[in-house]
Amino acid sequence: MIARLVHYEGRVQGVGFRVTVKSLAAGFEVRGGVSNLPDGRVELRVRGDDEEVEAFLKEIRESQLGSCIKQESANPMDLESITNRGFEISG
Repeated sequence: MIARLVHYEGRVQGVGFRVTVKSLAAGFEVRGGVSNLPDGRVELRVRGDDEEVEAFLKEIRESQLGSCIKQESANPMDLESITNRGFEISG
């Protein structure tokens, strides 16, 4: 199991980014959440098996969202920081 904190920059707010990410998450065994940040970025918190998380992040990049993303940064995070059972949209 791994957990990642991912920040997306670009035209990622006001384009259905969070809803699309939640929809994509339904096809993977992951949990976490996605939210808008005040500085215009989108933050993704995701937890799951290594292969599922990596495939999910790849799917985001290769979806229609890919053209909105100008920069992506992913960092490890503590597994226990993602406690929800599903995938949530906030902020």
